[in-house]
Amino acid sequence: MMERIDNDWLFLNSWQDDEDAFERDGIKVRLPHCPKQIPLHDASPDDYEGIYGYQKIFMAEESWQRQRVFVQFDGAAHIADVYCNGKPVGHHACGYTAFRIELTDVLHYGSENTLTVKLDATENPSVPPFGFVIDYLTYGGIYRDVWLDVRAKTYLKDIYCATPDLTSMDALVQIDGNTQDMELSLSLRNDKDEEVFAKKAPAGNGHFRYEDLPVKPWDLDHPNLYTAVFSLIKGEDIIDTKCISVGFRTVHFDSESFYLNGEKVFLRGLNRHQCWPYLGYAGTASLQKEDVRILKEELGCNAVRTSHYPQSQDFVDACDRLGLLVFTEIPGWQHIGDEKWKQQAITNTEDMVVQYRNHPSIFLWGVRINESQDDDDFYQRTNAAAHAMDPYRPTSGVRYLQNSSLLEDVYAFNDFSHDGSDAGCRKKKDVTKHADHALLISEANGHMFSTKAFDPQSKREEQALRHARVLNDAKADHQHAGVFQWCMFDYATHKDFGSGDRICYHGVMDAFRNPKTAAWLYASQQDDHPVLALSSSMDIGDYPAGRIDHVYAFTNCDSVRLYQNDVFVKEFKPTEYEALEHPPIRMDDFIGDLLKQEHFAPKQEELIHDCLLAAQHDGYDHLPAHIKAKLVWVMMRYHMSFQDGVKLFSKYVGGWGGSTVVWRADGIKDGKAVIRVKRAPGTKLHLHTTVSANTLYEGDVYDMASVRIQLMDACDDIASYIQLPIALSTEGPLEIVGPHLATLEGGMSGTYVKTTGQTGNAKLRIVCEQCEPVEINFTICEKGN
Repeated sequence: MMERIDNDWLFLNSWQDDEDAFERDGIKVRLPHCPKQIPLHDASPDDYEGIYGYQKIFMAEESWQRQRVFVQFDGAAHIADVYCNGKPVGHHACGYTAFRIELTDVLHYGSENTLTVKLDATENPSVPPFGFVIDYLTYGGIYRDVWLDVRAKTYLKDIYCATPDLTSMDALVQIDGNTQDMELSLSLRNDKDEEVFAKKAPAGNGHFRYEDLPVKPWDLDHPNLYTAVFSLIKGEDIIDTKCISVGFRTVHFDSESFYLNGEKVFLRGLNRHQCWPYLGYAGTASLQKEDVRILKEELGCNAVRTSHYPQSQDFVDACDRLGLLVFTEIPGWQHIGDEKWKQQAITNTEDMVVQYRNHPSIFLWGVRINESQDDDDFYQRTNAAAHAMDPYRPTSGVRYLQNSSLLEDVYAFNDFSHDGSDAGCRKKKDVTKHADHALLISEANGHMFSTKAFDPQSKREEQALRHARVLNDAKADHQHAGVFQWCMFDYATHKDFGSGDRICYHGVMDAFRNPKTAAWLYASQQDDHPVLALSSSMDIGDYPAGRIDHVYAFTNCDSVRLYQNDVFVKEFKPTEYEALEHPPIRMDDFIGDLLKQEHFAPKQEELIHDCLLAAQHDGYDHLPAHIKAKLVWVMMRYHMSFQDGVKLFSKYVGGWGGSTVVWRADGIKDGKAVIRVKRAPGTKLHLHTTVSANTLYEGDVYDMASVRIQLMDACDDIASYIQLPIALSTEGPLEIVGPHLATLEGGMSGTYVKTTGQTGNAKLRIVCEQCEPVEINFTICEKGN
């Protein structure tokens, strides 16, 4: 029996040895919990560091005396000392892995028991990832779920279900206790809870092979999952049961590529931290799942790297269900400590592998400290630990070093070489001498071109194109198995990094998961739904002398047809980044067929078009010599005056003082328009919100929803230069996590709402001047209904 005990904890914001401290000074909280609310800007370790106390009172049933009782913490940052009824029962020194403690011998059965945690949330240099600077905040608190687990005297301690091929399963079984006269039963069930396979064998520790199973494979498009229900049976009695989620898939690297189920897959992913504005690490399961949905459905990624530590089981569960591959790694950032520190890192490796190895989405273990120097002895031990716990998956380790020692199976390299004017990535021969091992780009871009949502559109466009160049060149050279660029969203950091407000503006999204231009580059690489986004608002004030030089369309369509005031201009097709599934399309001719309105002779139209196009790109005063000569010839041949040329320039290039222009772009797929966007000046603004869920569930843990807020113009384009305040308020059993007054930054913001312990209807109201207020309705249900 697993029972979540996230409700009704007492929290001390400063640890006290006084036995009465919790009763006197404790604050009632629910888990997951961050010790303090974290500001969006200028966050600091001072906001969350401390030695904290948590206490939970719970009843131990009389019947539990005949069983064994454990408490499991899924995540407590960072060093936890646990006491039960005043007695020390456990110690854990990693904020990113789970830990279990047996309470059987210290409980008072039939009465109340006290569970207390002394939690060191400081950057204690004795444990990873601490000991030097770190480019991310590490927050604190009991930020994942806590469980009571009541088991039989003999119980299934651990089962690893591996899939050596697409119809076989190897179960590595550990049983604690006496298995005499017991059988181990397997019932394999599909997603409809129908049994597709069953088998019994004498119970014991070891390896059980199940072959020729009637199952469908797990892959990116069809993430089929099964539940392996293992039971210990004695006679007619079921002694213990353990359920394991299984996806039948194989993973493999050769010297150049990655293969899923024998099919080559180019890995296209982003790096992700497990943090949110205001919440720190304390995001509920619903927020974890929403990030996976965004990565898969909105950003079109097929993989994610959980930088720089193992992340929530809820996050990886959602990757299993949606079909998103996961590269996960041990905690750390550049620094390697002393022998005791290293031993903790090896323990972290073992814990990571054992705790996450039943996830089919995980295809690669990261067993180096991110961006650390070579340490062959240390990394021989981490690799050995990972392979001992899981002989079925390869290992890797992220480095920024070229030609460093390779003790892992895959060479992962942070390639920040691209500066916007050179190749998107280094050649494999320059990165590693190990030509017989696969090469992954584990990070690129990021701090090399930090981009804010409110930067000029030219900079936001360039960020997107830099991501495109890295992806394109890595795929084109057939020497990279994939790319994980830095990173999914902006995040808070230490004073040593980031911008002046201690934010790393490295994301393709802002901290609230609103898209920057670069997000559309990723979104356009999938085929599930049409995508068309333009890199520009096409307002002339954003261009020198009002000359729109070029605009990029990020789309998965075959081509884009451009119209001005509903008059066809030109059809554009990809001419760059041809290794990408769907390259960005450069639109750089805004004259096109518009000159047909002038009824020139065909040759005259062609020549004038060339002259005006050159003026569009270079300016009227900087025409190349051959264009000037062509212009003189046109004037002489067709008896055109200089003033005629000025009028044409003003009408088709300059645009100053002319009538309002409405641009329309149609995305064309198989000859048909499947998506349309417009760009035009306008004054009517409106709020657009994206809510992760309108139905929330209240029960043994609170529930949350994220609300992404965007200020849109009349053409439904983000008003990226507007910074307006927004006021937030709620009605009903719902509360806001974060400030009630916020600012739209780059036309975007966000908030989070959480349940309060009651059910019913609730409402979030968002007010912004110049816009109609927005009201979002929520239904809060009792969990299980």
